[in-house]
Amino acid sequence: MKQVLIVAHPRARSFTMAMAEAYAAAAREEGAEVDLRDLYRMGFDPLLHAQELPGHEAFHPRADVVDERAAIGDADLFAFFYPLWFNAPPAMLKGYVERVFGMGFGYSPFGREGNKPLLSGRKLVSFTSSGAPQHWVERSGAWDAMRKHFDDHFAAVTGLESLGHYNFGGIGSGIRDDVVARHAEEVAARARVITRAHR
Repeated sequence: MKQVLIVAHPRARSFTMAMAEAYAAAAREEGAEVDLRDLYRMGFDPLLHAQELPGHEAFHPRADVVDERAAIGDADLFAFFYPLWFNAPPAMLKGYVERVFGMGFGYSPFGREGNKPLLSGRKLVSFTSSGAPQHWVERSGAWDAMRKHFDDHFAAVTGLESLGHYNFGGIGSGIRDDVVARHAEEVAARARVITRAHR
């Protein structure tokens, strides 16, 4: 089983990266092949360019997108790791989704019956963090809105089966090491369950 972990955080040492590394280690221990894509350290360009828009007379993905699709195209599972900013994914991740998971990879050209998902049979799981506590994110309506607008729509368009979205609320810059370690073990446990279930 190949799992691609897509990480979007500007700091190399962050809570987000710690969770991704914990997941990666646990999945590898269970026998999974893991490819961790650290978008900021890769220098990924999140800007969608004119010729990458369907309908453009010279429509085609740029070379960096072609290369990225080749690197992740055989994944059985995609795991997203990112912080919630304004209760939404960072621009880096949104741009990655728009460019890499766009037409020709995530879905086919639009036809009479709509777009055809191209990633059916594969899985998606998300791990996020927010400065606000989870109960506030839920009570404010932001959680449901984000899940419907991003997670559910993304899965529907691409055909990916969502295995869940796990958010850690109340994560600030002064978070204690023992709290990070506790959350990392939660993520590792989830990685083991997912990997065992989808071998």
